[in-house]
Amino acid sequence: MTKKDKLWKKAQQSPQNLTFDEFETLLKYAGWTFSRQKGSHRLWDSPDGQSLPIQPRKDGKAKLYQVQQFIKYQQEGEQEK
Repeated sequence: MTKKDKLWKKAQQSPQNLTFDEFETLLKYAGWTFSRQKGSHRLWDSPDGQSLPIQPRKDGKAKLYQVQQFIKYQQEGEQEK
């Protein structure tokens, strides 16, 4: 199992435990590109133009609802293929 597969599995099984760095790595693996940053808010764009604003929690983990949005976007994108 590759690192990408392990991260994707972790995001799906326990998104509340995903660190912000792991979340950004997962976005990169999925082909998303970093667009810009203002303060702690970072904007990522999907290959098909969908935007996802993200920001870390105070404890350095990814916010649950943002990880869930990303998973939803990825699953919708796979269904369209």
